[in-house]
Amino acid sequence: MSDSPADSALWQLIGDSREAVLATLGADGAPQLSNVLYVFDPDARIVRISTTAGRVKARNARRDPRAALHVAGDNFWAYAVAEGSVTLSDVAQSPGDPATAELLAVHSSFYGPQQADEFYASMIADRRLVIRLHVQHVYGLIASGGRRPVDAADSENAAGSDASGGSRV
Repeated sequence: MSDSPADSALWQLIGDSREAVLATLGADGAPQLSNVLYVFDPDARIVRISTTAGRVKARNARRDPRAALHVAGDNFWAYAVAEGSVTLSDVAQSPGDPATAELLAVHSSFYGPQQADEFYASMIADRRLVIRLHVQHVYGLIASGGRRPVDAADSENAAGSDASGGSRV
């Protein structure tokens, strides 16, 4: 797949970050947003997220495999959105099974090397799994800056008073 220079910048932002907002679809079709940590595999274009089986994002992804990941850049005018379909690993059930092995790779990426026995026991007890977002489309904006609105408090103060310090009604 060939990427434009703009797409390359978006992929770079996704690859350079680990914090994002995952959007899944609720049973009623409304978006459900979750702050997540993630690991990105640029060759496979897969985002991996650790979660527990009972979390809303996991239940939503199991029911409807469409999802999007919003990654914020270093300013308000820089962001990337990765959209695609989701697959779920099995729930971690035994030390060294495929789910715990994948979870070990994800968590080691965030927190460094893990003590395997303790880690596996924790993943099994928590009923953890991996959400895999298979990225099919990216979009966003990479800009170095732009005009920013005033802070809400400053805006309210400016709107509610006149030059003499009195309130406007």
